[in-house]
Amino acid sequence: MQIAIYSRGFVREDLPIIQLLLNELAREEIDVIIYEAFFKALQPHITYTKEPATFACAADLHGRADMLVSLGGDGTMLDTVCYVRDKNIPVLGINFGRLGFLASIGKDGIYAAVQALKQRTYVVDKRTLIHLDSNVPSLFGEVPYGLNDFTIHKKDTSAMVKIHTYLNGEFLNTYWADGLIVATPTGSTGYSLSCGGPVVFPEAGSFVITPVAPHNLNVRPIIVPDDNVISFEVEGRSDQFLCTLDSRMETIDNTVQLAIKKESFKLSLLRLDDSNFLQTLRHKLLWGIDARNTLK
Repeated sequence: MQIAIYSRGFVREDLPIIQLLLNELAREEIDVIIYEAFFKALQPHITYTKEPATFACAADLHGRADMLVSLGGDGTMLDTVCYVRDKNIPVLGINFGRLGFLASIGKDGIYAAVQALKQRTYVVDKRTLIHLDSNVPSLFGEVPYGLNDFTIHKKDTSAMVKIHTYLNGEFLNTYWADGLIVATPTGSTGYSLSCGGPVVFPEAGSFVITPVAPHNLNVRPIIVPDDNVISFEVEGRSDQFLCTLDSRMETIDNTVQLAIKKESFKLSLLRLDDSNFLQTLRHKLLWGIDARNTLK
């Protein structure tokens, strides 16, 4: 078995946890392939039983890893989409960040995580990805898809934008707003939630369309089936606006054609069999918390 390890970086306090993870993997005779930039940053601080292989891009990883472990927060987890792509490499998140909604395993769960990987006692969740079609082939390069959401935003800080939105070519609405979010069920607990969108179960076959600061009392988030193609025309005082896929951003002009649909493949997320979405919702987002429930 060979496991890839990806991280954006580390703080000094995390070094003992990283060393523990590498030691446990070595003890179970699991080979590792480490993201090159992360490996170089670790070199002065970490010892290895066996010198690991490294990867720098998606091509380096494919065919060499059975699974990928993400060390960091949810943003780090979102990065892994760019590396595993459509190769069905399952991803397990160990939370070194703050909330850790996607990266659900805590620093105290290293031993349990390694045992689950070794014994294959984990649960695989298939998560929908969102795909962007555009008349600009280079937009978002080789990875025109994301796990959480696609957004359109005004570029400057003054005027709103008008976002004409269509479902399968039929007019839905014109949003006068700072922006618009189209979130997957996975992304419904992220930026969309912050803008008043609903929480959607990961297995739901839907997208959430959530306006960002709409200047209209009658516009609310809406849930649509994920077999719809959602297209946009953007107007504003500026000729340019921003669009994002997860944490990646592009600046484009208002002549660019944009359409969102469900990606043809899914991302496999691993979790331990003692956790589920409802538990994460209650423990991480404190969903349904009410002081009256603790009164005796």
